[in-house]
Amino acid sequence: MIPVLTVIGIQLGQLMAGSIILESVFSLPGIGRLALGAITARDLPVVQGVGLFVASVIVMINVAVDILYGVLDPRIRHE
Repeated sequence: MIPVLTVIGIQLGQLMAGSIILESVFSLPGIGRLALGAITARDLPVVQGVGLFVASVIVMINVAVDILYGVLDPRIRHE
């Protein structure tokens, strides 16, 4: 289960990063479209906020995966 969990964690991070392309292609409202609109309008605080939000979500996903490692395999306990 550990390799499967690792791949799921990586894919969730890529899914978050790929939302910018997906939302621009299909004209969906969301954080990706907000980021592209802010980039074209040169609204730097919004671009920084979106970047911080996406980075925070990816870090939280990685922390959740690390915690689940310990739950799935008792040999991998964080002390």
